[in-house]
Amino acid sequence: MTWIGLDDTDSVAGMCTTFLAAEVARRSGWDLLALPRLVRLNPNIPWKTRGNGALALRLGRGRGPSIVIGELAGKEMIAFQRGRPAPPKEALRTVAAVVEDLAELDAPGTNPGVFAAERRPRERLYREAVKDIVPLRTARQRARGGLWRTWGDGRGLIGAVAATAWRPRDRTYEVIAYRERARWGTPRDIDAEGVRRLDRRFPETFNNYDPEAGRPVIAPRSPCPILFGIRGDRPERLPEAMRSLGGERPAGWLTFLTNQGTDDHLIRRPRGLRRGTSVVLDGTVASPPRWTVGGHVVFALKGNLSAECVAYEPSKGFRHAVAALAEGDRVSVCGAVRDRPLTVNLEKLRVRRTAPVRLKVANPVCACGDRMKSAGRGEGYRCPECGSAAPQEAATWIDVPRTIAPGWYEPPVGSRRHLSKPLKRMGARHPVMVRISIPCGSTK
Repeated sequence: MTWIGLDDTDSVAGMCTTFLAAEVARRSGWDLLALPRLVRLNPNIPWKTRGNGALALRLGRGRGPSIVIGELAGKEMIAFQRGRPAPPKEALRTVAAVVEDLAELDAPGTNPGVFAAERRPRERLYREAVKDIVPLRTARQRARGGLWRTWGDGRGLIGAVAATAWRPRDRTYEVIAYRERARWGTPRDIDAEGVRRLDRRFPETFNNYDPEAGRPVIAPRSPCPILFGIRGDRPERLPEAMRSLGGERPAGWLTFLTNQGTDDHLIRRPRGLRRGTSVVLDGTVASPPRWTVGGHVVFALKGNLSAECVAYEPSKGFRHAVAALAEGDRVSVCGAVRDRPLTVNLEKLRVRRTAPVRLKVANPVCACGDRMKSAGRGEGYRCPECGSAAPQEAATWIDVPRTIAPGWYEPPVGSRRHLSKPLKRMGARHPVMVRISIPCGSTK
């Protein structure tokens, strides 16, 4: 097969690499051999435009069975299961012409790269690019044997090559609907109630509607050509889900194979904590969570790798689950590493085992009849009247019911990253948080 990769054709002011890839499919004169691929890479890259997505296509002359995967400019888009590959040099020339026509080449930070090859690079490059920061020189080394073209500083070549190197282990799909060109940059008319119904009617889709915020999250907030995108596990159901919505009608649409919602970015046994990576850490809550200025929640995790873990204010209700942790709880955390200060910014949390929590409701009473006072942290109690001492355990304690139960917890839909696997796809349910009343009248 001839593989085409492309990346970094958009800017904060407009365009979208998926739209550009769709235009390649429409204009090239070649057939699509299998679904186009939307491949999200490391979400912690500081210079990414938005979702750090790269695209990969297989082009050629199709034959045999085919399926309809979209419609662009009134024409059905077909994907074939097999076919004769396009010559890489011709494919590269065709894609480069579309890039020069549509990409935001004059925008700061837009540095497109296009890659074409008959043989894919090794999967290792994808794994590096989705989990870490890959130097441009590494991408050039891995691209040997193929052809490429770059613009600007050429950084887009990294994503272009990495997208072609992806071998799906887990996979999802997205149908992306595009807008009429005259509407680009104008407010989108999204049928909010329709999105909520879609969320219930098509359970194989995910990340459509945020009930906590009371809004749909299928539409981007940038002035790009995308109207909305619907993600799911069954590609044959996505066009029906798209057509179920009212509001602004799409000018065209295309279905993509993606790595979204797969947790591919997580390093599960990290040897250390490095900025720009996303990790899974197992450990024990070492200190009670605390609320900080700005509405963030922080707690210390102790394990083979120790760090402070943070649930930031945009994660909304998820912070209350984090705040309900207690010292001694066994947890697994998933999140991105920040180095100044060294923290893990939480994407997901698993409570493996909760520790017992006791609340002191009264100091001990001395034999002389007076109430004892604390002798200092961990020093027990002493009677102010006669000087008698008593151990810490002599106080009156009660066991406090925990509001949090073992299980997985995640932020609301609108606060999730593209790559984060939702609990829905993990076959897990969000445990129910319970409310409890703490007895009043405790004494120090």
